[in-house]
Amino acid sequence: MFSLTELGKRLKEAREQQNISLEDLQKLTKIQKRYLTGIEEGNYDLMPGKFYVRAFIKQYCEAVGLNADEIFEEYKADIPRSQNEDIPEQLSRVKTRKQEVTAKQPSSSKLLDLLPTIIVVVVIIGIAMLVWFFLQNHDTDKQSGSATPKTGAEIEQSDNASKDASTKSSATNTGTDDKKEKADKSDDKKKTDKKDDKKDEQKDDAKKEEPAKDQTITEVQKSGKTATLQLQNADAFKVEITSSNDTWLGVQNATGKSYFNALLAKGTTQSFDFSQEKEVRFNIGFSPGVQLKVNGKPLALPFDPSQKVQQKITIQYQPTAAQ
Repeated sequence: MFSLTELGKRLKEAREQQNISLEDLQKLTKIQKRYLTGIEEGNYDLMPGKFYVRAFIKQYCEAVGLNADEIFEEYKADIPRSQNEDIPEQLSRVKTRKQEVTAKQPSSSKLLDLLPTIIVVVVIIGIAMLVWFFLQNHDTDKQSGSATPKTGAEIEQSDNASKDASTKSSATNTGTDDKKEKADKSDDKKKTDKKDDKKDEQKDDAKKEEPAKDQTITEVQKSGKTATLQLQNADAFKVEITSSNDTWLGVQNATGKSYFNALLAKGTTQSFDFSQEKEVRFNIGFSPGVQLKVNGKPLALPFDPSQKVQQKITIQYQPTAAQ
C-alpha cells in the first residue's frame, strides 16, 4: 500500500472541499479512476509514462480549482520529469516521408512540353469567336435592310390617329384632375384632424406613464475567486446556467438552503426562480464554458475563466417595488 504524498494530500483536500468524488472527477477529467488514485497516493508506476504523470496532474488541478503552474513549482521535487526520447526517431521518420513526397511530385518539364499545344488551342478558339461575331453582325444588317418602308397615306393616318387619341386623353385627364384635387383637399383635412388627435393622446400618455428603467447588475466586492454583485431595477430574479463542459455546481440562499449541489453535465441547463430570495450564492467548480443569464440577459462571469477556474459568485437582489 502507498501512503499519501504531500502533493497527493493537497490534491485530495482540494477535491473534498469541492464535494467531488473520484467518480465525478473521472467524468470531469476523462482520466481513469485508478490513475487518479495513483496520483493521490504518489504511485506513479501506474501511469502509462512519465509524460502522462504531468498531464494528468495538470488536469486534476484545473478540475478542483488549483493553479497547475504553482503546484508544479511547489512540488517539483516530487513530480517526475518527462523525457523526449522518441523525438529524434519521429523527426527522422518525418524527414523520410518528406523525401518520398518530393520524389513523387511531377517535374515542371512536362508542363513546358505541353505549352505549345496549349497556345495552338487558344489561337483556334480565338479565331472561331471572331468568325461567329462577324456572321452575327452580317445577319443583323440584312434584317435591317429588308424592312418595308411605310407609304405616305399610312403615315398620314397614323398621325391623325395620334392626334385624336391625344385630344380624348386631354379631356379625360382634365375631369379626372378636378375630382382628384377635391379628394386631396378632403384627405388633407382628415389627416390634419388625425394628427391633432394623436398629439393630444401622446401628451396624455406622457403624463400618465414614466419610462421603465432597465435592470442593472453592479459589482459590489471582488477578491481572490469570490465576487458580490447587486441586481437592481428588476421585477424578477430568474437565472439560467448552461455549461459546454462537465462542471460541479452549488447553489444556495443566504440561510444555507441548497437549490442545487451536483455535477452539471456538458450541454445541460439549470433554471431557477429566486424572485423571493434576497441573496443567492453560486459555487462554480470549472468555469470555462459556463454561461450565466439573469432574467434572460447574459451575465459575464466576474473573473476570466482562464485565470480563475473556480469562481464563487453572490448576487444580492432588491425588488423594484422595495427600492
